[in-house]
Amino acid sequence: MKFETSKADIEFKNQVESCELSASDFNHRAHLRLAYIYLAETNPDQSAELMRETLNRFLIHNGVDPSKYHETITKAWILAVHHFMNKTGNSNSADDFIDRNPEMLDKNIMMTHYSAEVLFSDQARAEFVQPDLDPIPKHGE
Repeated sequence: MKFETSKADIEFKNQVESCELSASDFNHRAHLRLAYIYLAETNPDQSAELMRETLNRFLIHNGVDPSKYHETITKAWILAVHHFMNKTGNSNSADDFIDRNPEMLDKNIMMTHYSAEVLFSDQARAEFVQPDLDPIPKHGE
C-alpha cells in the first residue's frame, strides 16, 4: 500500500514541529493529520515517539502544563490511525485519508475501547495502557 503526503501535509507538519501553528488550530483533525503523516513516513512505534516529542514541545511552547500530555490517548490514536490506513488502502494525502474515514473524527471513539476509569487514570496518562473493553484492531483484522 502507498500512503502519500501532500506538500500541504509537509508544510503542516513543519508548522506543528516548529510550533508556528496556532494552538487553537491544533484540533482533533489536526492530531489525526499529524498521526497519518508520521505513519506515512515511518512505523507505529517511531510515529508514537515523534508524536510524543512534538506534542510535548507544542504544549510547552504554548504555555500549557506538560502534564496535559496523555500517553495512552496518543499511542491509542496512532494505533487506530494505523489500523484505518491499512483498512482503507492507498491515500494521496492526510486529508484524503481522513475524509475517507470520517468515523475517526469522533473524539470519543476511544471510549468504546477503554472504560473512563482506565483511560483517565494517572497510569494511562503516564504510560500506554492496553484497552480494557475492546482491543484496538491490528493490521489485517
